[in-house]
Amino acid sequence: MTNSPKEILNIWISNGKNKAALPVYKMILLGILAGMFIGFGCHVFVLATASEVTTVSKLIGAALFPVGLMMVIFCGAELFTGNNLMTLALMKKEITVQGLLKNWCFVYLGNLIGSVLLAFFLAKSGLYTGDAMNRAMAVAASKANMPFMDAVIRGILCNILVVLACWFQAGSKEMSGKIFAVWFPIMMFVFAGFEHSVANMTYVPLGMFLGADVTLGGFLLGNLIPVTIGNLIGGALFIPVFYTLIYKD
Repeated sequence: MTNSPKEILNIWISNGKNKAALPVYKMILLGILAGMFIGFGCHVFVLATASEVTTVSKLIGAALFPVGLMMVIFCGAELFTGNNLMTLALMKKEITVQGLLKNWCFVYLGNLIGSVLLAFFLAKSGLYTGDAMNRAMAVAASKANMPFMDAVIRGILCNILVVLACWFQAGSKEMSGKIFAVWFPIMMFVFAGFEHSVANMTYVPLGMFLGADVTLGGFLLGNLIPVTIGNLIGGALFIPVFYTLIYKD
């Protein structure tokens, strides 16, 4: 059984109302969990591509990464990039700008805490030696030295796919259907090399904890800020505006 696109729109308007009504402490705690869940996906991607970055190793890593978003959706957590769909509820006047921004800010903070915490644990786990350590440091350095507009554009393209995965899974009424709906769009963005702000909250700090030549300023200005801007454009504006205009009646 599936829901129609118009029914999916109404589901996400209701989701937006529920998310805006969460107490702040729940936004932060659920945000911490989501940061860690996405971070697990980052971890397996790094390990899959540690020995050699080939088309096959990238494909394996990309195929493993979506489990992070599956845990966010099915286990219950709050992810900033997925919550960009809350603008659907805003445009239908079901939530206020204040409610939207409160959720985004506290969930983003929770995502950052959870991601950095997991990155620290991974760096101290003894799993990152040899090729794995070199790969993690290389990923961090490449992300922190990305041209600003490259990061913005890759962030736009990434979150178009992320929010479509969130939209897509709401179309299914079965767990198996939801899993496949999440799997392929997320696998696409990872394999394509697009940029996800919350994933980078694990990738870059992990490399930094392992000794990568990356400063806090490089992390924020070279990656996190432009990627977040791109994610907002792709996930909070592009997809929600299109579907609101299409199904506004």
